[in-house]
Amino acid sequence: MKIRNRIAGAALVACCAFVPAAAYAADLPLLSHSLTMQAPKPAPALKLKDLDGKTLDLAQYKGKVVLINFWATWCPPCRREMPSMERLSQALKGEPFVALAVDVGEDVDTIEVFTSQLDTMPTFPILLDTRSRSMQVWKVAGLPTTYLVDKQGRIIASAIGGREFDHPEIVQAIRDRLKR
Repeated sequence: MKIRNRIAGAALVACCAFVPAAAYAADLPLLSHSLTMQAPKPAPALKLKDLDGKTLDLAQYKGKVVLINFWATWCPPCRREMPSMERLSQALKGEPFVALAVDVGEDVDTIEVFTSQLDTMPTFPILLDTRSRSMQVWKVAGLPTTYLVDKQGRIIASAIGGREFDHPEIVQAIRDRLKR
């Protein structure tokens, strides 16, 4: 019985691999355009390597508003929100803002294959949480999960599920925090 289920599952995955994205994109729920504001609390440490092997530390971004997005290439809403995260990053270029994408459990090759398929390559840092330790420290319950950290290094908002990061409501919420 277990073998039959595995074969059926593999056949379903193989079958779906050939369905054009447009065929099922209409069935996917819309990405949300809100963040849940919360009372400020200190952000946990976040010190990870980027795709080039350079270590980045959240502490180095003190004085900036930081959007931290935990994601993976196998996660459909994560894949869908990545282009809007790049558009947000470009829209706020020159402001004290940075977006960080924390990939959970994958290697550089897997991420590079995914990002090479995007219309626009991400210019923001993609960090590697290969052992999911940061995910545990940040208490990420599901992917994608996003946190907004203020200039003082405190979590001030969060969201679970896919977001359209360049939606005017999210952009305005971030711009409001940039003024503080």
